[in-house]
Amino acid sequence: MLSTSVLNRLRVTRAWQSIFRRGPARTNRTRSLAIFGNIFFHLLPVKVREKSLRVRATYYLGSISFLLFVVLTVTGVLLMLYYHPAVPQAYRDMKDLRFVVSNGVFLRNVHRLAAQLMVVAVFWHMCHVFYRGGYRPPREFNWVIGVALLLITLFLSYTGYLLPWDQLAFWAITVGTNIISAMPVLGSKVRFLLLGGNLVGENALLRFYVLHCVILPLLAVVFIAVHFWRVQKDGGLTVAEQEHDGGKD
Repeated sequence: MLSTSVLNRLRVTRAWQSIFRRGPARTNRTRSLAIFGNIFFHLLPVKVREKSLRVRATYYLGSISFLLFVVLTVTGVLLMLYYHPAVPQAYRDMKDLRFVVSNGVFLRNVHRLAAQLMVVAVFWHMCHVFYRGGYRPPREFNWVIGVALLLITLFLSYTGYLLPWDQLAFWAITVGTNIISAMPVLGSKVRFLLLGGNLVGENALLRFYVLHCVILPLLAVVFIAVHFWRVQKDGGLTVAEQEHDGGKD
């Protein structure tokens, strides 16, 4: 356990204050702040800057990314009704979606196109936020959350690549996991963990399916909720007026 003096020194550091916006709820004031900072009790801000509502402020890239995530969730659930994560049934299901299921090609193409657009939108959103100075205090913690969301988005796209179980997916995952194995120290272990063995087989398909449909979407939902909440609690969107004072309100 850390001593009280070490904790007190840690609480005055910039990193701690960036992550935790208030102290422990020991007084009436800090208890009120705990309620005010709760995402479920105060989801919407009381007021917003007029400039933050303009198109040039954000180009609505955050909202577009979230909308694409919703589209991917809906279409992904519908695709799960016709898909089995097993060899060789996975490839047969893809063929059925193309030739047997009504509007199956449309459903799969919407899912694939939305995934590609989401990668572009999230990356563009991060570049725009960086240009606006959104990584400066007190928003540096939310910038880290945004970086994590970019990585989750890329990994969602990567794990979904194997699910059709065709030649393109098989060799793309083979090449990708071989690149991962080149990492120092942990490379081979990470590759073994992803594939569930040493080869791209049924274990890899099942693990990529669980990652793509369960683990990564749940992580994305949690990080998106924290991201939206911190935008409001850190003073709203970063606009031109805030770039000169380091993002302070």
